[in-house]
Amino acid sequence: MIILIDGQEVKASSGETILSAARRAGIHIPTLCYHENFAGQGQGRCRLCLVEVEYQGVKRIVTSCTYPITAQIKVRTSSLRIEQMRKNIVMLLYKQAPASSLLQSMYCEYGCQENLLQDNPGEKCILCNLCVLACEEMGSSAISLIMRGTDKKVATPYDEAAQTCLGCAACAAICPTQAIEVMERDGVRIIWNKEFKLLNCKHCGQPFATEEQINFVDSKGNYSDMLHYCQNCRQKMAARRIKDFR
Repeated sequence: MIILIDGQEVKASSGETILSAARRAGIHIPTLCYHENFAGQGQGRCRLCLVEVEYQGVKRIVTSCTYPITAQIKVRTSSLRIEQMRKNIVMLLYKQAPASSLLQSMYCEYGCQENLLQDNPGEKCILCNLCVLACEEMGSSAISLIMRGTDKKVATPYDEAAQTCLGCAACAAICPTQAIEVMERDGVRIIWNKEFKLLNCKHCGQPFATEEQINFVDSKGNYSDMLHYCQNCRQKMAARRIKDFR
């Protein structure tokens, strides 16, 4: 079906989210808690992706990452009302995670000038839940959202080293605010209060993955010799094969 986004005709599939259709058409809608790797389904946590939807003369504000397209609708991704709502959201997120350089930048970008009381000046986490989803996707589920209200946070059970953690650092890689600390030195990676020995790439010799990570993939029947090469070397080898094939 054809929908209108900011006056532009966009072809959309039934059930597809507004955000997905907009991104495919090159139309920008800001997000923090969304990632395309999770089957295109949003969480609606950060609320930054708010848009105005009009159907049969009725207008309402919805989160574009969770709103399924089921009819020919008109969408506005920006207006004075929406921008003010986004500004308020940015202010709240900044108050929650004032140490995040991303939120600091967005605070200035949206013209926020209010002096907000900061409960935890060193906090970077906005509880977007992407790290938890990434850990679940890896098959580990070593971290989760715990506690409630203002005490809610992402953590391992009892804040101790989780037995199921693979040390893959997928959680840190996907975090939009760089809230998850990862330290690497002398061939050892430290994350979530746990140390992991790193394996060296067969080609360049650089440490790149944990033993637990490789063994876990192997246990799932997905073993390949390419697992022993870092991503950079795998890309170079793939490009070389394509060149030789041509």
